[in-house]
Amino acid sequence: MKKYLSLVTFSHTIFAMPFAFIGFFLAVTTTNYQFNWVKLLLMLVCMVCARNSAMAFNRYLDRDVDAKNPRTKQRDIPAGRISPASALTFTLINCLLFITATWFINRLCFFLSPVALFVVLGYSATKRFTALCHLVLGLGLSLAPIGAYLVVTGQFALTPLFFSFAVLCWVSGFDIIYALQDEDFDRSEKLHSIPAYLGKTKALWLSTFLHVLSAAFVMLPAFFTPVSYPYYIGVVFFCIMLIYQHSVVKPNDLSRVNFAFMTTNGIASVVFAALFLVDRAFITHGILSGIRL
Repeated sequence: MKKYLSLVTFSHTIFAMPFAFIGFFLAVTTTNYQFNWVKLLLMLVCMVCARNSAMAFNRYLDRDVDAKNPRTKQRDIPAGRISPASALTFTLINCLLFITATWFINRLCFFLSPVALFVVLGYSATKRFTALCHLVLGLGLSLAPIGAYLVVTGQFALTPLFFSFAVLCWVSGFDIIYALQDEDFDRSEKLHSIPAYLGKTKALWLSTFLHVLSAAFVMLPAFFTPVSYPYYIGVVFFCIMLIYQHSVVKPNDLSRVNFAFMTTNGIASVVFAALFLVDRAFITHGILSGIRL
């Protein structure tokens, strides 16, 4: 089990999972649908299985590339801790579990499950032909809030889409920062990435632009649903974390890329989601009702 958790870098679940909780409890507190423990559990199963399948497939597909890259040659498949066949089997098992879980949620989630898998699995191949691979990764993780909203309601709505767009821009931006480490390697192997295509300086500018868009999208829900002070505090904190990660990564100094990628973004996601849940509790129970906007 430890090997497979390492294979899928399970700690990185911290990026999308908090936004799944946002989508779930947004639905519970803004619609007539009631909280349901079974649906929450099924949502968690879907999140874990979709991400497990995506990461395992990525490691399987990239095994030869990872073996050549000094930064990644110690990953589980190149290092021989997990065989390619085992990684592919793990991928298929998680895909089946994901689809099975959606069957017990509602018809729309079940019918959309192949589409979701196509996006999250398809990302792994995009680096072979397009520098927009970072946006495809962002798209995959952006399914978390809208997907969780669909678990509760079985129908689309505008407000959860704002959170999905926020995740798309946020993840795409920080994945560009992470890819700065492999700029030279990607060029030598004819792999596509924004840093390999634009260079470090322009790639960081594009990442900044995407994070500005992400900040705008987390602000927009306040214009479409009642929120209170905790939500605004969460937005400010999220934006501060975006600014901070750009302050510690420079074109000529990539020593803190991993810190910016994992620690800063992980904290941003968890704290923002926690303050969102506090806000939902305040709104639901009428706390701070006099200062809602």
